[in-house]
Amino acid sequence: MNAKSAFRLLITVAAAFVFWTLLNRFALDPDASVFLSHKTKLIRPMNLPVWLTMLNVHVICACIAIASGAINFASAKLRKYRKTHRILGYVYVIAVLVVCITSGYMAPFATGGKVVSVAFNLLNIIWIFITVNAYLHIRQGRVENHRLWMIRSYAFCFTNQMIHTLMLLFINALGMSYEVGYTASVIGTIVLLFLAAEWIIRRRKAGGQAS
Repeated sequence: MNAKSAFRLLITVAAAFVFWTLLNRFALDPDASVFLSHKTKLIRPMNLPVWLTMLNVHVICACIAIASGAINFASAKLRKYRKTHRILGYVYVIAVLVVCITSGYMAPFATGGKVVSVAFNLLNIIWIFITVNAYLHIRQGRVENHRLWMIRSYAFCFTNQMIHTLMLLFINALGMSYEVGYTASVIGTIVLLFLAAEWIIRRRKAGGQAS
């Protein structure tokens, strides 16, 4: 697959994920009743209105991060409009930070208990580190390093989608309980997205050396 086709695929996938995420959150299950029905053994009481507000902000900012990141990756024309690219970059960084902050609030109430809560908080720390690192590289003029760290950062934009994909495997195909399947999906997602980003980076480096 050439670069142009890959970027078109990225835009298509990002658009599909954003559409489905917003549809599911605000139309199909606006009260998050299906998701909340699986939350058991909470170690602290949940303030539902606040939690739902945090969830809404989390979802919207996640969609903004997916969209802004995809546009910046996919549109070579933006290289002629660096101001637009820079603005979208700032939008992406802010969106990621908000996603991580809201995730940090919701982590103690995560399905699966303490293991999943710790996994989400660890992911939040790693994602912020990676994203800030990408920002610092471009501020110092290291364009290629910036691109590589942005690949690592952008991979984690698809955390929710990957979790649900793995849940289909673990729960529906392998018959795990919801709690165990969700826990395995969260941990598996963090590992797989990290590996996927590193694989793309290796392919990029190999392609650069070959050319």
